[in-house]
Amino acid sequence: MYRFNALSSFILALTLASCTKERVEQVEEATPAASPTAEKEAADRAAPAPTAREPASPTTAGDWKTDIPKSITTPDKVDSKIGALEFRDGYPVGDTAAKIRDELDYLHGVSTFMNTIQAVSLYAFRKGFLDIGVNDNDVVLWSEMLEGRTLILTGNADTVYYMTFLDLSKGPLVFHAPPNALGVMDDMWFNWVTDFGIPGAERGKGGKYLIVGPGYDGPLPEAEFIVRKSRTTRVWVAGRSFLTKDEDGNDTAAPTVDVIRKSLKIYPYKPGGAGTSIGSFLEGQANSIGALSEPKSPRFVEGTGVYMNTIPPNDFGHYEMLNALVQMEPAEAMDPELAGHFAAIGIVKGKKFAPDARLRGILERAVAVGNASTRTLGMGAHPKDHFRYYGEDSAWWIPLWVGGYNFLNPPPMITKEGLKPFPNSGARKLHSRTAFLYTATGITPAMCMRLTGVGSQYLLGNVDSKGRPFDGSKTYKVSLPKDVPAARFWSLTAYDNQTRSMLQTPQRYPRAGSQNYPTPAATPNRNGSTTVYFSPQQPEGVERGNWIQTDPKKGWFTIMRFYSPLQPYFDKSWRMGEIELVES
Repeated sequence: MYRFNALSSFILALTLASCTKERVEQVEEATPAASPTAEKEAADRAAPAPTAREPASPTTAGDWKTDIPKSITTPDKVDSKIGALEFRDGYPVGDTAAKIRDELDYLHGVSTFMNTIQAVSLYAFRKGFLDIGVNDNDVVLWSEMLEGRTLILTGNADTVYYMTFLDLSKGPLVFHAPPNALGVMDDMWFNWVTDFGIPGAERGKGGKYLIVGPGYDGPLPEAEFIVRKSRTTRVWVAGRSFLTKDEDGNDTAAPTVDVIRKSLKIYPYKPGGAGTSIGSFLEGQANSIGALSEPKSPRFVEGTGVYMNTIPPNDFGHYEMLNALVQMEPAEAMDPELAGHFAAIGIVKGKKFAPDARLRGILERAVAVGNASTRTLGMGAHPKDHFRYYGEDSAWWIPLWVGGYNFLNPPPMITKEGLKPFPNSGARKLHSRTAFLYTATGITPAMCMRLTGVGSQYLLGNVDSKGRPFDGSKTYKVSLPKDVPAARFWSLTAYDNQTRSMLQTPQRYPRAGSQNYPTPAATPNRNGSTTVYFSPQQPEGVERGNWIQTDPKKGWFTIMRFYSPLQPYFDKSWRMGEIELVES
């Protein structure tokens, strides 16, 4: 059978070939001969398209190699601050990889400290409350003003403070803001959530804020509340209320405290209650119709005279607090780029932070340099980033103006035509953020805007007119020209360099200003200017209200505050005098 099939296939192939040849000959006989021109056109069409350049044929053995720029190679030996680094034609050898591992851990440790000071600061603040028995949703109220025994970053004794941490882990909370306040809410990564009071949506009349935490997908009211959302389950609330004038025209805190106690409320939001219409429920826009929530006063805890420490640590404890915050709050609340730095040293959501002896030693060195760097920025001493308000010939500085409250771009100019924003630089002002949040607390646009008569503005002074840091054992003076540009009041407060909190002295309230509570008001000079002295003992002939007591064993700095600032502050037509050493 096989031989028959093979033979049959051969005969069939010959038959097909013969038929094909006869058909081609028939077609050629029926087709007229092509002209020479047609033949040329056909040849042109058949020819391959010319190329711009034909590849050259190799003529020598080395033509297949090209020159490699030196700039893209790595030498076999690199001298660095961590020692000699060795490579074998680009591959690390010897102990190079181990050196690089240690150096990267060190760099990530420094970056983590400097760029998470804001988050650890708030975590330490909440821990300070918890340590003295103040729970979330309780309110600490300084009814007789803040003073030096409470360690809080650059607070003042000019306004009545009240603070709390809202716990949104079980659902949204309602916060009733007192009238005539200056208040802010920030999340636990120190991102601004909202203002309340005069710069807030209710414009100082008092109002109901509904604060919604992460993960809540229930119904929200149509009206009744000012709704704000937070990326973290805890929200820091800080309020300042102004003193009240009594019938004799003196400043006093008691009536202000009464208003706060009566008007401030914190309670859970009930879906379907206030702000939800019956119609929205009947149309399926609300899941339920519930009873109206009953406003409840929080537990108030007295803060005046109470020792508490809310200052973040400058040692390895910084990393431990950061890890505790990472575990407490949602991963989505973190900046992924920033989280990558502390993930590289073992601080990861859902994992135990347990550095071995090698990494622990590296992080101990990293936190020392991180703190030194952060402190240098926070004292306005960095050789490049001075943040001088009046220029380099003045010591007064403020780090906010280069990047605004979010440390990106300067706050917009206020013109007759409206807001005039600055071009977007696209870069976070990291030194500005670190400098501000090492020294101060609270992120809000109201602290850095060019609107007159609203909010508060600040100037920091860390050195005298000769550029020397202040010595608590010496006497200094500063002159404030006539007509200080502050519609409500102005004040100077002295702070401890180490704690960045108010100086602890027998004076108790280390301040001088235009208000006469809790210390006498400063007395102006005959020409309308005002002179304030800083010294361990009250200088002879100087009024009590014109003197701030210093500690002879401590370095210090000061902050000048302008509440409801006026245009001469912004256009700098009014300029603060420099602090001068009084020679003995």
